[in-house]
Amino acid sequence: MDIIHLLPDSVANQIAAGEVIQRPASVVKELVENAIDAGASSIDVVVQDAGRTLIQVVDDGKGMSDTDARMAFERHATSKIQKADDLFSLRTMGFRGEALPSIAAVAHVEMRTRTLQQEVGTEILIDGSQLTSQTPCSCPVGTNFLVRDIFFNVPARRKFLKSNQTELSNIVQEFERIALVNPSVAFSLTHNGNTLSKLPTASLRTRVLNIFGRKFDGQLLDVDVSTTMVRIRGFVGKPESARKKGAHQYFFVNGRYMRHPYFAKAVAEAFSQIVSSDMQVPYFLYFEVDPAEIDVNIHPTKTEIKFENEQAIWQILMASVREVLGQANAVPMLEFDTEGRPEIPVFQSQSPVAPPVLEVNTSFNPFRHAASSAQRPSQGAPVFPEGASLLPDAPECEPGCDLVPSSEDVPSDLFSSGLFSEDDTLEMSTSHIQLQGQYILTPVRSGLMIVHQQRAHMRIRYDQYRSQMDGHPVSTQGLLFPELVQLPPSDAVLIEEITDELHQLGFDISPLGGGTFSVNGMPAGIEGTSPSALFHDIVRSLKEEGTGIEDEVHHRLAMTMARNSCVVRGQVMDEGEMDDFINQLFACSNPNYTPDGRLIVTILKQEDVDKIFA
Repeated sequence: MDIIHLLPDSVANQIAAGEVIQRPASVVKELVENAIDAGASSIDVVVQDAGRTLIQVVDDGKGMSDTDARMAFERHATSKIQKADDLFSLRTMGFRGEALPSIAAVAHVEMRTRTLQQEVGTEILIDGSQLTSQTPCSCPVGTNFLVRDIFFNVPARRKFLKSNQTELSNIVQEFERIALVNPSVAFSLTHNGNTLSKLPTASLRTRVLNIFGRKFDGQLLDVDVSTTMVRIRGFVGKPESARKKGAHQYFFVNGRYMRHPYFAKAVAEAFSQIVSSDMQVPYFLYFEVDPAEIDVNIHPTKTEIKFENEQAIWQILMASVREVLGQANAVPMLEFDTEGRPEIPVFQSQSPVAPPVLEVNTSFNPFRHAASSAQRPSQGAPVFPEGASLLPDAPECEPGCDLVPSSEDVPSDLFSSGLFSEDDTLEMSTSHIQLQGQYILTPVRSGLMIVHQQRAHMRIRYDQYRSQMDGHPVSTQGLLFPELVQLPPSDAVLIEEITDELHQLGFDISPLGGGTFSVNGMPAGIEGTSPSALFHDIVRSLKEEGTGIEDEVHHRLAMTMARNSCVVRGQVMDEGEMDDFINQLFACSNPNYTPDGRLIVTILKQEDVDKIFA
């Protein structure tokens, strides 16, 4: 019995759509790129419910004839290539003829289009790959796409879409990538009637600033190098613009966004001597190469691109970034203090060179001096009576008793760490020593307890913020002058999603539109923290893990707040502050480790100390 058969066109289209159309942002990407290919000078994107209900893309490009309008929805129908060799000379965005049939396979599509030569346009309605209507209509020159109810016939795909704010963030991200590489085109993005972004035509630098804020203006260095192999232009951030995570890093080639970890390492290598390896520097770099020397057809979304001369371009990229850093004096220079330095004589070849003469005091006996010092203590030196202890004074206690804190006051998981035991390591002195403003040292029966001061405070703060999120009251410290925080649209939608959580944490913020927020109050206890830096850190944390799980959102928010409000390295504490600090630490849910898993407390065992002096 024969069991192999051809799939129906509707099923085949849905399978193909799964490769190209992964989420509403994919629809926006494909339709806007088609508008770019059509020569549009203005593109408007309108979405409702993060693209679930409606995605509309309107352009003023050249439009399509009635025949082309119908053919555009057939699989592998394209005007971009005629033969296989054309794949290696592509200068357009879409070329495989899969975007429109893939979109039509999983949504209700309505298209109106007209060319300049036509007096009447064409309207086409398609539901799940089935053409339902094609009629003449009145419309302006260009194309107007309306995509409704994406994945209406593939419920499994629709079920796995993320929250509206996450999907909207992805749409904004695709919108920004296309806008960054097409500054000569005016763009607008509207969601549920609210304008998220409106970008007029501008220069490349102005387009970057319009999207990511004017604060970048003084942080970007111009890159422009031209060789027979490649031209690289754009901008790299100054070393002081580096961040731990979340820096804006973009590569484009021939007008197309791409991911390229290999080239990213070239930029990192250029900054290797002036920026820590765990820091990220923003960059917006545009490559122009011969289309025959790249392959853009190795991935359905065309974001992974293969270069024929990757190694050579890597060297050019690294050298060009280093050159820009040097020209801008961004590379730190060695400065010598000439005041008071010894004069170096000029070497005279006629003068005889004599070896240096070493003077030695043959009568010096270090042991004689040590003996006399032992018999006569120096002025001010402490003299300890025989049998005296060098440890801080501890309260008297009968054998077997517990000193503060007692085993009942310390979480049980402290014993499971292996650092402490209930029998002999919780007899802790009430005296503490601070080492270099970074560690707190406390003698215990089994040795010396060492507490990382900053990490301990991070754990304390984290537990406090989580407690506040769980319904406990939190106070807000109003700002004398409200501060404005400007975020890119893709970041602003994430902040809007967690507004309630921010209010619970003690923030008083008001959205002003256009990615701008007015910060009127901050949680009490983090005075001095920059609202702008804190909000950017919150956004980076949310982007790493997503915002679909409430507990994860709370964890990320509390972690960010704790990291920004804990004591700085080198902060000096008095005896009372250290004692209160230790008591707060051992009242935490897990005093051993920070919320991100770093060690807080360790014990230097007595036997290890003895080994040092053995």
